[in-house]
Amino acid sequence: MQLGMVGLGRMGSNMTRRLMRGGHKLVVSDLSADAVKKLATDGASGSSSLEDLVAKLAPPRAVWVMVPSGGPTEQTVQTLAQHMQSGDVIIDGGNSYFKDDVRRAGELKGKGIHYVDVGTSGGVWGIDRGYCMMIGGPNEAVQRLDPIFKTLAPGKGDIPRTRGREKLGGTAEEGYLHCGPSGSGHFVKMVHNGIEYGLMQAYAEGFDIFKNATSKELPENIRYDLNLPDIAEVWRRGSVVSSWLLDLTAMALAENPTLSEYEGYVQDSGEGRWTIQAAVEEAVPADVLTAALYVRFRSRQQHTFAEKMLSAMRQKFGGHVEAGEGAGGAATGTKKTA
Repeated sequence: MQLGMVGLGRMGSNMTRRLMRGGHKLVVSDLSADAVKKLATDGASGSSSLEDLVAKLAPPRAVWVMVPSGGPTEQTVQTLAQHMQSGDVIIDGGNSYFKDDVRRAGELKGKGIHYVDVGTSGGVWGIDRGYCMMIGGPNEAVQRLDPIFKTLAPGKGDIPRTRGREKLGGTAEEGYLHCGPSGSGHFVKMVHNGIEYGLMQAYAEGFDIFKNATSKELPENIRYDLNLPDIAEVWRRGSVVSSWLLDLTAMALAENPTLSEYEGYVQDSGEGRWTIQAAVEEAVPADVLTAALYVRFRSRQQHTFAEKMLSAMRQKFGGHVEAGEGAGGAATGTKKTA
């Protein structure tokens, strides 16, 4: 299938490569001409502008937008819509606010252009592991894009089937799901990220307790000098708290048990805040998720070992760059620079 890809950052470029490996034809666009040239070298068709990208696609066209949420996504979608026609599809695979999806879908519907929102999880590992996708939009457009989703998704792999799942069918076992109408994909991804905050915080606090088990404030007979990398590793083997996040935690601790290369300045992507806003609107108590979000705010004022661990996990799964104090809260989550 032919697809346009706008935005060739970590996610966009890796998704492009995975799709090309699967036999799809990609036309790519990015603000960086070098990024376009690099993907063209790998087999994609480059474009000099969004208008040029649209012109190189055969109707009915499909263009996947993988740029930062907010203004960049809004501008890209509106510019594409000026050059696309009825029957075409614009896919927003970034981390947009679901209410913006609903608005955009309504605006584009009048032009006959379909809008599909895809919450995409997989980080820098997705090129090989595949991407978990939560999809919102009209049935017709989603069904037409199924070959794209199927290629990007991880597939069933070696994950044991959930008991009773054989009676249910659908694509969830493949790693992608049409959640409902416009906005629902990003709504599900939003809550996914809110939960992610809580899980990360739980691991981080637990290991902070381990690290401080040598405190001189404790009686000497209950001070423990614990091997954190080994604890993370043993938990990966049969424990009920095992997960991919724990795998990444174990990796970070094996590289450096003190996490000294991290400051512990932890940014939030926005979806944690939106999850709490949704909880307020629905009058749903979300104590753990709210607390996890507030810890990230606090991390920009003081840094604990737990916050260093949060930074380490963010760097491992998403390649996020830790801003550090005085950096204005830019993208965060990885090692300090000189």
